[in-house]
Amino acid sequence: MANRSEAPTAHPHGSSADPRLRGSWLARGKEGRFSLYLPRDGGVVRWTENAGGGWSGPVPIGGGSGGLLPGLSAGQGADGYVHLVALRSVAGGDPDRVELVHTTQYQTGRPALEWRSITHPNGAAHQWTGTPSVTVDGIGRAYVFCRNGGGGISVRAQKDAGGWHPWWDLLGSKTDPLPVAVTNGSGFVELYSSHAAGLVRYVQRESGAKPLREELLPAPVTMGTMAAVRGPSGHVTAFYLDKEGRVCAWSPERASAPVPLGEAVGEGPLSVVRCSADGLDHTLLAQRDSSGRLQFASYPAEREEGAELRWAPSGPAVQGPPVLTVDASGGVVAAALAPGGEPIVAGRAEGAGLLPGAWNRI
Repeated sequence: MANRSEAPTAHPHGSSADPRLRGSWLARGKEGRFSLYLPRDGGVVRWTENAGGGWSGPVPIGGGSGGLLPGLSAGQGADGYVHLVALRSVAGGDPDRVELVHTTQYQTGRPALEWRSITHPNGAAHQWTGTPSVTVDGIGRAYVFCRNGGGGISVRAQKDAGGWHPWWDLLGSKTDPLPVAVTNGSGFVELYSSHAAGLVRYVQRESGAKPLREELLPAPVTMGTMAAVRGPSGHVTAFYLDKEGRVCAWSPERASAPVPLGEAVGEGPLSVVRCSADGLDHTLLAQRDSSGRLQFASYPAEREEGAELRWAPSGPAVQGPPVLTVDASGGVVAAALAPGGEPIVAGRAEGAGLLPGAWNRI
């Protein structure tokens, strides 16, 4: 179980040590417009990209119930629906006692459902154990992964006909409090995490089935640095920092061992997206450097052997890792928090290349 010093209230929002924004908190809807979600004043607010340009907001979503801790995890399905998960202090209890709550936005700019409790792997009033990760399977069911009180991983999945299955204990111990969930090209969910002794993957082999824990792969991993993306083959590649400060790629379905890609520019978490330039697929990585600025590096998608990361800066200093996604043409769109906590967004740059363009407050 996490101790009090690890609790979310002990860290500044967006710090590199505890990235409280996880997943697709910048999401593109079916009609091509973006929504951006942030925790604020005990709730979550949303900005919406306007059809003619510019943004509207912020507006509170999920019923404005209050009591939410300053963090947010998001996942978006192929249907465009955005699933949001937050932590909420349990009414009348100790401040460290929390439950997970969930809401869904079905259409850009429209109201989201009210926040509903999905409890906690160890009960409805358990101490904080880690930041959840959310992904959505191929037929639109959300899966919420969270480290549990025993240090392993638990998941709660939506049912076909509504409601949720009970929490499933996926076993494990001493796992990373920041697991990374992703959906592969077959529409099955996978979870990537680390352990003091190496890497671990949890894999769903049938639609709707409980993900299974695979054998731990010994590797020197820096906890809290992982990111993952689905590649053009449909297989997933996870990225992390090793103990020597190198960025490594791990794709269990494509290679037997992780591949070092080059030196990192910082010590905190990575962000990753699959994008295109000149009609070619690329993997784009981002990380904050020691000055707080974002640095970006890319290589041809799923061609790790022989790749060498070359980092280039973009934008001002920011709080915490960015979120990376793509526009309708496959170009990079990025969002981050400025030092004052306000969101800034950058779209595709003019001309060739993969770096995002000018950063603007919304």
